[in-house]
Amino acid sequence: MTQITDVAATIRERLQVLAPVALEIQDDSHLHAGHAGAHGGASHFTVRITSAKFEGLTPVARHRLVYDHLNDLMPYPIHALALETRTP
Repeated sequence: MTQITDVAATIRERLQVLAPVALEIQDDSHLHAGHAGAHGGASHFTVRITSAKFEGLTPVARHRLVYDHLNDLMPYPIHALALETRTP
């Protein structure tokens, strides 16, 4: 469990650059037990983030902005990342 906690902490730290007013990181790995992408300890997360930096951006551009800060964590230790991006 420590590895997943560390990954969640890394996600939280990396996304601080977006100055989130709200940030929720949910570990969904247990829902994917036995899934090929879960082998070797790769994790599944849902990230809900609210940031003024998303103002005027399309949903795709918002997701790209988040992925820009997490890209090197995929496909390991993050196998899957579901995003919910909002503006305040």
